Amino acid sequence: MATEQSQKRRSAFDGLGRRETVQALIEEIHALYQADDIPWILGYSGGKDSTACLQLVWEALRSLPPEKRKKPIHVISTDTLVENPVVAAWVTNSLDAMKSSAATENIPIQPHRLTPSVNDSFWVNLIGRGYPAPRPKFRWCTERLKIKPSNSFITGVVAENGEAILVLGTRKAESQARARSMNRLAAQRVRERLSPNASLTNCLVYSPIEDWSNDDVWLFLMLSENPWGYDNKDLLTMYQGASQDGECPLVVDTSTPSCGDSRFGCWVCTLVDEDKSMRAMIQNDGEKDWMLPLLSLRNQLDQPNDREIRDFRRMSGLVQIFHNDPIPGPYTQQARADWLREVLRAQATIRKNPKAPQAVRSIELITVEELREIRRHWVIEKHEIEDLLPLIYKTETGDDFPFPTALESSPWGPEEFESLRDVCETKNDLQYQMVRELLHVEQRYRTASRRAGLYEALEDAIRRSFYDSEEDAVDRARRRHHALKPEEEPRLSIVASKSDSEALRQMKGSKNDAG
Repeated sequence: MATEQSQKRRSAFDGLGRRETVQALIEEIHALYQADDIPWILGYSGGKDSTACLQLVWEALRSLPPEKRKKPIHVISTDTLVENPVVAAWVTNSLDAMKSSAATENIPIQPHRLTPSVNDSFWVNLIGRGYPAPRPKFRWCTERLKIKPSNSFITGVVAENGEAILVLGTRKAESQARARSMNRLAAQRVRERLSPNASLTNCLVYSPIEDWSNDDVWLFLMLSENPWGYDNKDLLTMYQGASQDGECPLVVDTSTPSCGDSRFGCWVCTLVDEDKSMRAMIQNDGEKDWMLPLLSLRNQLDQPNDREIRDFRRMSGLVQIFHNDPIPGPYTQQARADWLREVLRAQATIRKNPKAPQAVRSIELITVEELREIRRHWVIEKHEIEDLLPLIYKTETGDDFPFPTALESSPWGPEEFESLRDVCETKNDLQYQMVRELLHVEQRYRTASRRAGLYEALEDAIRRSFYDSEEDAVDRARRRHHALKPEEEPRLSIVASKSDSEALRQMKGSKNDAG
């Protein structure tokens, strides 16, 4: 912000003027595009910078003779599936318009909407696996939702062609850190205007508007016609609906600021204290009241102290101690079920809101594919063989779950599980969990032709839940910790003061990690 303000009066158009500067850039794009057969990949987020970048490239291609428009330009946009719905709709519709206009004009631009795999999606990790809401020390979302989809596409293009050129709307005026990074990479250039990529091999980066100011971008957009038929004034209106400027960039590594720090990001983001953009959209436009359930759910996820809804054991079943306290693990079964109910309720509320735009009356906050994967995690991975998901879905939506068939044939039903709870000591639920897992393990191995691994699985079940209570488990862990590593505490104190990434590596998980 300080850099942006300091450069507010310094425009990239000061020397030649706007038209001549833009024309010089178009000629530069001509030269770079025709210099080789390396395909281009342009990162598009729907924000002002990537829109300006794409418009320049489009105009350059449009002014080339058709016979010289030989190599493809892939326009990629990553949808995390938890994007701000207003922005997600804008981007999706823009990609459709690009595809149609490019075909009409014989422009070799190919739009691609990228999404994370089902197993990497936000809700599968939070509700299925039980990962706690992302925090700076456990920022599990960026890698899975943003980096992997885009990097997978880019590496695929590189594998097929040997190289690729990334065209990005990054600007030095965005921040001092961005300016330093871009200058450092620019010093390593082996070709004019093409910088190496810090994390992707055989990829060069071209940033045509790297020296533009914020005002330069808006001036260009307001005075230039959008080539795929969208009105850039509508984009300005969308920006004006929020209190802060910025956008969610194409993320290809963890050095890129999280979308939560940007103007438009994921509506579930808990890496920031408050979703200012969504709050501003609601405050500035009475017709966006339908987004209130999203803001409410996001605030529920952002709990400063969530120990009460997290297991005292790590994902592996171990109880680990840090500074004499147990490191909390994943969300409990009850918490995960509650989060699912909240998501389905928010979805139903938005769909039934008469003030909601027609386009969001069928909004899917969580997909059926995600629900199936969550169900698999609960039943198969976590041995929660009550199979609660279809019942929760029916209760909250009024509809039967689209895939009612049980994942596994089971001789037990709700009455049997209630009887099991009555038989077990239910104060801390540990006996019930242990017997349930033992039954599930035996059931899975009963019809197997080879029962190798059965005893290990039974031992794991007992080891995970044999304690009398949580207090008993923590006390045992503390005694074991001090007996085996009496010198550990000073070293852990040092680790805790280091960077998050190094601490995660040395401790195999920070206090906020559910793994």
